[in-house]
Amino acid sequence: MTTKLITVQTLTPQEKVKRFFATVGINILPFLYALTCIVPLVWIFYSSLKSVTEFEANQISLPKAPSLYAYVTLFTETNIFTNIINSLRSSVISVFLVLLIGFINGYFLARVKFRGRTFLRSYYLFGLLVPIHALLVPTYILFSYFGLANSWYTLIFPYICCTMATTVYLVESYISAIPRELEESAGIDGASFSRTLFSIILPISRPILISAGIIAFFYCWNEFAYALVLISNDKLHTVPLALMAFKGRHRIDYPRMMAAMLFAMVPALLLYSAFSKQIIKGMVTGAIKG
Repeated sequence: MTTKLITVQTLTPQEKVKRFFATVGINILPFLYALTCIVPLVWIFYSSLKSVTEFEANQISLPKAPSLYAYVTLFTETNIFTNIINSLRSSVISVFLVLLIGFINGYFLARVKFRGRTFLRSYYLFGLLVPIHALLVPTYILFSYFGLANSWYTLIFPYICCTMATTVYLVESYISAIPRELEESAGIDGASFSRTLFSIILPISRPILISAGIIAFFYCWNEFAYALVLISNDKLHTVPLALMAFKGRHRIDYPRMMAAMLFAMVPALLLYSAFSKQIIKGMVTGAIKG
């Protein structure tokens, strides 16, 4: 038997100081970035505990007499639950359809050579280059002409169109790095095309699909312009539109707006917390493979 000698390297005081400052220097930027994400949430929370007069007097100070009045009136005098349900319905349906259609389109662009493939890829690239707000007026004209405005399904169509290009390109890049031998082996074993696509390629693509789904969900959840133009019925308002209700003619009810913002953040924060590891895995794996 051979024995291995493990030598413990001892650092001099100067080397310990250099290592300490190196560690601090490496972590200071991520720490500052984390503060920029945490501090606004803390400010929104304690601002929601103020009265309107106290908030207008000093926006930064802590509340002198914390009160839940903003939350009580939010739940009793507004339709915040209906607004959240409207946002969830539009976002969930849009994300599901975007992932389904985007996955199939991304697979065919990555694997199949067909006539019009270059045109289709350029078409999706065009969707990334054109500002979505430049299409507001023609979208409103089309929806008004066909009677699609002011319905529970109205926002699903523009949300799918606005997030499809990003999803297709992410999926195409990811699938292009998957070895073709997996599909060839499945074909030799007698698997059909649909079984290969949904039983082999789809599970492998789960990290990038989760990442694309989170990106699409955040866009749909926070989208304001299309909801403002296409929805005028108060019962169909989404969360971003509901926040406008706290803006009066001469005064803005900031504490209640802060309470609504904090309450509206909960679904997005829960979703991100549940899939944070998958998001990072999908992005890192896609970057390495790409």
